[in-house]
Amino acid sequence: MENEEQILEILKQNQEILKQTHRSAEKTRKYILYNMIFTVVVFLLPVIGLVIAIPIFMRTYMESLNGLI
Repeated sequence: MENEEQILEILKQNQEILKQTHRSAEKTRKYILYNMIFTVVVFLLPVIGLVIAIPIFMRTYMESLNGLI
């Protein structure tokens, strides 16, 4: 009978440790997800800005060169 009580106590401890590990894993998963989203946004916004800005800059530059010629 004492053995069963020890086994039940160990199982309860293991279950609590498992819950803590799961919480920690979920926090880590969310951190990685948000970090990935942030990285993509920080990378893509300048690229999109350049895709828009370079043609405008080139058009202005070419118009100014045509005015000189």
